[in-house]
Amino acid sequence: MSTPVSSADEVLVGVDLATSHRIEQFLYREARFLDSECWDDWLALMTDDIHYWMPAIENRRRADKLGAYAPGRGAYFDDDHLSLSRRIARFKQPSAWAEDPPTRHVHVVGNVEVLPGKVREEFVVHSTFVNYRSRGEADNDLLLGRREDLLRACGDDFRIARRKIIITQSLLLAKNLNTFF
Repeated sequence: MSTPVSSADEVLVGVDLATSHRIEQFLYREARFLDSECWDDWLALMTDDIHYWMPAIENRRRADKLGAYAPGRGAYFDDDHLSLSRRIARFKQPSAWAEDPPTRHVHVVGNVEVLPGKVREEFVVHSTFVNYRSRGEADNDLLLGRREDLLRACGDDFRIARRKIIITQSLLLAKNLNTFF
């Protein structure tokens, strides 16, 4: 299993324009699925061995070698396929009071950079996102961040095998995190 490349010291060369365009379209379709609450379609974009990770961000001085986040420290999400499917099942329940009335979402994906992975037919994809959420009359949240994905080619399409989500906030002011990124 490969892990996404993230070292700024490595020389990174992009992929051809056609592949890059196909991957961008894949990410835009994923955003549409999330905005339209097509949860099952969204989950189908994940591999069976997905690792969906959103670490909590710690404010640390630049000299602190521990860094702002690391595996094994706090995380908002540290999910596998089963965990994601359980979250989706919960969203669909009539008893999911936090989603009745439903939250309205707008996902904006940009700054997409596609790089070859360490394994043939895998791609490291860096992107930025904006997730605007509105619920009821007064609840509005704006979540911004970066993603690092590992995509695998699957026939003529792709599947997400790894996703690391880094939000800009170190203190989450939203009432909940009933969203995917």
